Amino acid sequence: MPDARYRSLLRPSRYAGQLIASRPELGTELAERLDAPFTRDEMRSALGALAAGSEAGAARALRRLRQRVFLRVMARDLAGLADLDEVCATMSDLAETAIAAALKLLDAKLAAEFGTPCDAGGVAQTLIVVGMGKLGGRELNVSSDIDLVFVYPEDGATRGAAHSLSNHEYFTRLGRRVIALLAEPTADGMVFRVDMRLRPNGESGPLVTSYAALETYFVTQGRAWERYAWIKARPVTGEARDHAGLEAIRRPFVFRKYLDYASLTAMRQLHAEVRREVARRELADHIKLGPGGIREIEFIAQAVQLVRGGRDPALTARPTRAVLALLAERRLLPEAAARELAQDYVFLRNLEHRLQYLDDAQTHRLPDSDEDRARVAAMAGFAGWTECEAHLAQVRMRVSRHFDEAFTEEDTGKSEFDGLWQDDAQAIASLLARHGYADPQACAQRLAATRASQRYTLLPDESRRRFDALVPRMVAAAAKTGSPDATLARGLDLIEAVARRAAYLALLAEHPQALERVARMIGASSWAAQFVTHHPLLLDELLDHRMLYADPDWQAFGAELRAQLDLFEGDAERQMNALREAHQAQVFRLLANDLAGLLTVERLADHLSRLADLVLEITLRLVWSQLGRKHRDVPRFAVIAYGKLGGKELGYASDLDIIFLYDDSDEAAPETYVRLAQRLNNWLTSRTSSGALFETDLRLRPSGASGLLVSSIEAFRQYQDKQAWVWEHQALTRARYCAGDAAVGAQFEAIRVTILTRERDPNALAQQVSEMREKMRAAHPNRSGLFDVKHDRGGMIDIEFIVQFLVLAHSHRHQALTENLGNIALLKIAADLGLVPMQLAEKCREAYREFRRLQHSLRLNGARYARVPPEQVSVHADAVKALWKTVLPAPA
Repeated sequence: MPDARYRSLLRPSRYAGQLIASRPELGTELAERLDAPFTRDEMRSALGALAAGSEAGAARALRRLRQRVFLRVMARDLAGLADLDEVCATMSDLAETAIAAALKLLDAKLAAEFGTPCDAGGVAQTLIVVGMGKLGGRELNVSSDIDLVFVYPEDGATRGAAHSLSNHEYFTRLGRRVIALLAEPTADGMVFRVDMRLRPNGESGPLVTSYAALETYFVTQGRAWERYAWIKARPVTGEARDHAGLEAIRRPFVFRKYLDYASLTAMRQLHAEVRREVARRELADHIKLGPGGIREIEFIAQAVQLVRGGRDPALTARPTRAVLALLAERRLLPEAAARELAQDYVFLRNLEHRLQYLDDAQTHRLPDSDEDRARVAAMAGFAGWTECEAHLAQVRMRVSRHFDEAFTEEDTGKSEFDGLWQDDAQAIASLLARHGYADPQACAQRLAATRASQRYTLLPDESRRRFDALVPRMVAAAAKTGSPDATLARGLDLIEAVARRAAYLALLAEHPQALERVARMIGASSWAAQFVTHHPLLLDELLDHRMLYADPDWQAFGAELRAQLDLFEGDAERQMNALREAHQAQVFRLLANDLAGLLTVERLADHLSRLADLVLEITLRLVWSQLGRKHRDVPRFAVIAYGKLGGKELGYASDLDIIFLYDDSDEAAPETYVRLAQRLNNWLTSRTSSGALFETDLRLRPSGASGLLVSSIEAFRQYQDKQAWVWEHQALTRARYCAGDAAVGAQFEAIRVTILTRERDPNALAQQVSEMREKMRAAHPNRSGLFDVKHDRGGMIDIEFIVQFLVLAHSHRHQALTENLGNIALLKIAADLGLVPMQLAEKCREAYREFRRLQHSLRLNGARYARVPPEQVSVHADAVKALWKTVLPAPA
């Protein structure tokens, strides 16, 4: 690069001019090396002889290296050769390289005098330097200080020297010397100013802390702002095993296992304090701390991280722009907002660097003098300061708007319900009566009992404050539903259940629209109320109505779930919980669509069955990956679905009727696949803190509960051909492959079709089907005087048995009947083939739809049996009875 050009680039920087004047060789190096970034290897090479030298020599080498790096970073930045990422990464590399070199030199000198620090077992210990803030996120600015915390794994003492020190004393001395080597000014300046105030207890705390002491501090004294401070914390020295131990302490302190909406209040308070400090110190021209500055963008990103990072490990990322992109991808921040914030962050950080290029000063204030303003505007690419200032004003206004949208609590407005929680029972009852409550006295008594309960009185003050705010809102929301009394009772059950977790109270308090949605759902369905009360994590699904009511994207869901499970590799409990929570979230979304009238019962069952298939497939692959003593890489093993899952008629709480088949001649196969099936079933049915995935029924396997858990495909073929009862062949009509090896699934389907297309004596078959139907009816007596839409004569099971008879009796001539299309579709095929009267078949198809709708509706509201007044469904039941008499010679 010509000498004149780099001089022109650097002319606005007084520091660059002074530096090159005092060290002309830097100008020569810059001209030769400007086209290449300053790499970490180049830095290490410059410090190669440091460990063998004196501290004075090391101080000079480190400071002179910093001058070279700063100068090249500045020139490449201003020439447009380096973007923000390169600038920050290079300065972060310099900090990490300098810290490591200083630590290596000084540790060797200290160890020569006092020996090696060891734990009680004699294992050598190392000082772990933790980079906080910008260094932790590898976002260091060009004139930044470095925020550090010094920790070490284990207490103990030094060994190998005449005079021994405790590890704490050793590392305290080492830390002080490291700080001095980096931060004390010399004729060459300093490497980095070092700020240690983020350590436990700040300036009043010890300089170094053991892992045990750090963990104790987090548990007993850690404050909300410290969680925020430790989001980006990252060890920049030490070994991987030491890093893992530190991360095991940091992560649960920063990121809660649940959705931590309570942290939003703390973040608001923290930022309010910052804004008050900005006003007090008149920092309006401060582009980091002032309104619409860098800190507000970081707050937006990190607030969501604190809320969700414990549930979504990807959100524990450290760089700000990476987090913003993740928030947009997950629809936690509008895409346009994330894009604008990322662009504005780049502008503000670049402007920050140009302010610091002037004099290599750690400043974020806009300049006062016209000369400095002109210099900064020129470096920022503007024609003058007026243009630069106008663009900055637009950026800050935009950032402030996004910040206010993210942190301003929703205004629920004034309501006559606001004072309800403090009123006497008679006043409450009067208010409830005016708003349509059927039994206002009983509801008022329930409210009073809740307020007098020990569960309420023992709540922490902040939780009680949120509880007090939520109850009137729930009363108001319940009044807007069709059944205010029931909705309120269920809503109070929910609030009481989640009150132990301040985060869930905060979620509902932060988002009044979520409270309205949950009130509508629990008012429409007692089952929905129980579901969300047992799984309050689902409340998070209510925040975005677009996602809540969107059509399922099963491919995307599967990809996201697999990625999440990969993040928890090695932690079976977290993987099991992740499976359960992902399944529950999808069921909850389907439930919301169902209650909103957006899904038919048939379409809902299709979605629930597809979800179950996908979860079975993912769980099977996961379990196989963790299974020991495997004889092959890919299992030749399949899961076969029967019953509701097989017929794609799954309900919210349906069991999974499944069996396991394999096709593998290896002598280790039987034992391996039994272990696989046992573990798979355990993963499906075990109750963790997040509940169970499914209840399973494995009794439809060959020989039932007394048979082998897993069958080879050939054994299954032989059993179905020679030993199976007619009812087992009936069950085959609704069976299908649903997970595992598709080739095994195809073999099962071939066996199924062969069995179903076997020619049978229709009279004998009718007798056997009728006898089995009578046995089932006898097992479900109904003396209620109501019609059981599932079990009574003329109900759903009669339709299912009719279809199964048609399949078994006629598939040898009409193979279309073997398709697993569901009872409604198979009835139409049978009518098209002339096997049943078309008009009667259509009436029974409609009857089956209505019976399923009634059953679904009743179960949504907690009915154990799907029973209705006989006259309500007499037309449908009569049609089914007529079809039974038409199809089966034996009486029903």
